[in-house]
Amino acid sequence: MCKIIFLDIDGVLNSAFWNEQHRKEISDGTLIDQEKTKLLAQLVEKTNAQIILHSGWRFWFDCDGRPLRPEAEKLVRSLADAGLEISGMTPDLTTEEIRRTKKFSRVKADEILLWLKMHQEVKGWVVLDDLALHKEAVTRHQVKPDHEIGLTAENIREAERIIQAEIPR
Repeated sequence: MCKIIFLDIDGVLNSAFWNEQHRKEISDGTLIDQEKTKLLAQLVEKTNAQIILHSGWRFWFDCDGRPLRPEAEKLVRSLADAGLEISGMTPDLTTEEIRRTKKFSRVKADEILLWLKMHQEVKGWVVLDDLALHKEAVTRHQVKPDHEIGLTAENIREAERIIQAEIPR
């Protein structure tokens, strides 16, 4: 039985604080906060969980998980610096309109639930995402960092509690 962390990037491993400071869109891939990746590494170490990317950033990888863009390469390097790796990605249920408007939250919960359906061996899981995910079956497993701050030590404690609990799907 394995444990899973469904990881979003924007608002989790970076924040609007960085966005304001650098005057760039946080999803441009240049702003991964190493302090946030260290917090994520603490969660992985405590829970022995695998990371499944469910961020819009997953479109910057090929079907085998290899980076297609410099932003994705930087993410992989930043995670590796903290001793982390991406073990997989959620399936893509987006439409062209969702991708164009970046309204990924419309389908993220369904993508997570589909991934879980395809991986019955999962024992515990948590979702790290700053967006509302609109489905109670997912939101009760969600830790929602403040997008202005990103991931915090308090979020990690909450995520550990969720992933260790046996909450029904």
